[in-house]
Amino acid sequence: MGKTFRAWEPEQRWLLPPAVEQFVPPGHLAHFVRELVREELDLSAILAVYDDDRGQPPYHPVMMTALLLYAYCQGVYASRRIAQACEQRLDFMAVTALAQPDFRTISDFRKRHLAALSGLFTQVLQLCAQAGLVKLGHVALDGTKIKANASKHKAMSYGRMQQAEAALAAEVAGWLERAAAADAADEAALGVDRRGDELPAWVREKQQRLAKIRAAKAALEAEAVQAAAAHGDDRPPPDGPPPAPPDKAQRNFTDPDSRIMKGPDGFVQAYNAQAAVDAESQVIVAQLVTAQATDAPPFEPLVAQIQTNTGRQATEVSADAGYCSEQNLQVAQRRHIRAYIATGRQRHGHASATNARAGRPGGLVAAMRQRLRRGGWRSRYRLRKGTVEPVFGIMKQVRGFRQFFLRGATKVAGEWSLVTMAHNLHKLAAACA
Repeated sequence: MGKTFRAWEPEQRWLLPPAVEQFVPPGHLAHFVRELVREELDLSAILAVYDDDRGQPPYHPVMMTALLLYAYCQGVYASRRIAQACEQRLDFMAVTALAQPDFRTISDFRKRHLAALSGLFTQVLQLCAQAGLVKLGHVALDGTKIKANASKHKAMSYGRMQQAEAALAAEVAGWLERAAAADAADEAALGVDRRGDELPAWVREKQQRLAKIRAAKAALEAEAVQAAAAHGDDRPPPDGPPPAPPDKAQRNFTDPDSRIMKGPDGFVQAYNAQAAVDAESQVIVAQLVTAQATDAPPFEPLVAQIQTNTGRQATEVSADAGYCSEQNLQVAQRRHIRAYIATGRQRHGHASATNARAGRPGGLVAAMRQRLRRGGWRSRYRLRKGTVEPVFGIMKQVRGFRQFFLRGATKVAGEWSLVTMAHNLHKLAAACA
């Protein structure tokens, strides 16, 4: 007697179609994100934009917001992949109620409302605080280099720009002369539809490249003037040229705001993404993106943002040696934060740091080195690695966020807000389960 199997009839029609709540199990993250966006978040900044009754009704902004946040929670970032998931994945259908916006609609919605979407980070963080996830007893700071949406091979140094500008200008000038002579000779043979003075495509491309080089060169020169003014050197010698940038200063043609930085796999065109993480729950309480490769400058904005986002300040803060400076330790002291910042690189298997910076005698760096040395393995600094580094690991390895999809400092900052907000949504969903 043959084995009996369960019926499998793909052509069978359903008498009573299921509701979207039945597409995924009751405790699924899709339900949590959808209802949280519908019931808890204030989307007035997004809804206020839709004040014109003309034209075809757009997709509901609340649904589009829920779709974007859920997509980031699932590690789906590209608009084409999000649109594909709306057609193929039941969990996405549970969020959109079977709506299927195309990739251009998703991309345009994200671009149009990026500033308002980034502002939702604070609202989600406040919900985490209401759920008891934000203690601020100990907060760990760290940064990670994330690739920009640009190739490092599309960058050029200021010295090379000067050489290329002169060579290209001479080459284009010669081509223009030859093109003008050819146009004058062949004008009668070109027909009535052409004036005869159009530039060939190969000339236009070289002209466009020359224009890009000149714009990038001017931007680097402006940055050099600003840097000199910041150091009190804003008065050039009489009849002298303004300060010029160093020959090694680089600018990328694809994303000029990004910089070449040293990452784990060598030098990459990147941004420095920063996060402050609560040690109790690994909730991100502050975040920002900078184009500076060093970690020291973002320290003060991060600790200030903790106060702004939560209404109170962290009791303790830990950070690696990249954040160590007299100025940053003064900031921590002024804000009544007990800091644990490494003064040098700590080798594996050693309790004390090697190559520690000495600091001036009696200074805050020297005092910090003594604090960490006295604490040894029991120092509160030990909490840093187990707090912030796993968060970056989850973002990059589990959710696959290793490169920004948007370009420009403002858009990249908005995208980082969405990524960090998705992390906090996972923590909030786990706490509410």
